[in-house]
Amino acid sequence: MTKAIETWLTDMDGVLVHEEKAIPGAADFIARLTETGRKFLVLTNNSIFTPRDLCARLRVAGIDLPESAIWTSALATAKFLSEQRPEGTAYVIGEAGMTTALHNVGYIMTSREPDYVVLGETRTYSFEAITRAIQLIENGARFIATNPDPTGPSPGGSLPATGSVAALITKATGVEPYFVGKPNPLMMRSALNQIEGHSETTVMIGDRMDTDVLSGLEAGLRTFLVLTGSTAPGQIERFPFRPTQVFDSIADIVPLVQ
Repeated sequence: MTKAIETWLTDMDGVLVHEEKAIPGAADFIARLTETGRKFLVLTNNSIFTPRDLCARLRVAGIDLPESAIWTSALATAKFLSEQRPEGTAYVIGEAGMTTALHNVGYIMTSREPDYVVLGETRTYSFEAITRAIQLIENGARFIATNPDPTGPSPGGSLPATGSVAALITKATGVEPYFVGKPNPLMMRSALNQIEGHSETTVMIGDRMDTDVLSGLEAGLRTFLVLTGSTAPGQIERFPFRPTQVFDSIADIVPLVQ
């Protein structure tokens, strides 16, 4: 017998918003979670923004939720590093979301013999910063990346993202990074810990088979795929795994929050 859903995890882009606009039903879904007192987290592999930044962007789109309800790959990376090497040092390629998360767990940013090179998302990957990262890794720094996504969306088309730049650094150094974000189940487990959730009573909602559904599956969660983002109906059968259920949009999931 399937247990009732007590806690919820959901991706953000493609599920709740699309290009800064709320997807119909998204505000109702968050409101229903809040009204019923269900614990939940909104997950994103984007490490550019802090939870406060993301809350402000969602509020503009008409979706209201607290900062504590957002879990980014930057937060998951910072938590992972603080558990591995408390109060360590890092050379960071990234923006405020990443540097703030590391500062908040007691990490020091440095370009001199850091414990880690941490690669996150940024709109301005500089040749100098990438060169420095390569040199530090060659000299023994451990290589961490927030997420493996090779590209990100923009109005003009795809943009290179963390996965692509990580591949460049790997090609130069021969060192593979450890990716913390989805589809690493580590991010899902850290999210579950934040809301004191259990895998058998938690659902992961996403729009991507290769990150959201895969990470939920590997963490032992039920998975709901929505068709408002990256995955088209005809693509689902191409994967060797399946979501628990497929929905047209987040609006169809609102009645399941009880």
